[in-house]
Order: sequence, then structure tokens, then C-alpha cells
Amino acid sequence: MPNITVELLSGRTLDQRREFVSAVTQAAVDILKVRPEAVRIVFTEIERSDVANGGVLESDR
Repeated sequence: MPNITVELLSGRTLDQRREFVSAVTQAAVDILKVRPEAVRIVFTEIERSDVANGGVLESDR
């Protein structure tokens, strides 16, 4: 059973998540040869103030 953890900045819509899980699940089915029901995806939302790239908080960009 593939367990896929996705960290992303908050603000994605429910439709975006649906599209993402559909595409990632299909990729796991095709590549890993598992049933769709075996693919588990967990989202972890991160606030922009919790992430920095290049020494700058994302909330400051």
C-alpha cells in the first residue's frame, strides 16, 4: 500500500486537491501496479509564515 504525504502551502481549492489525488493515484496504479483503493494520500497544509526560501519567509514575498 503506497502512503503518499503531500506538504503544500495553504490555499489550494477542493477541486485542485481532487484533481491532484486523481492524477497521483493513477500514476501510482500505472507505475507501482497497485489497486486505486490501496493508494493513500495525506495532505499537510503549511502556512506561508512557516516556510522560508532563500532566507525570506513566503509570507513576505
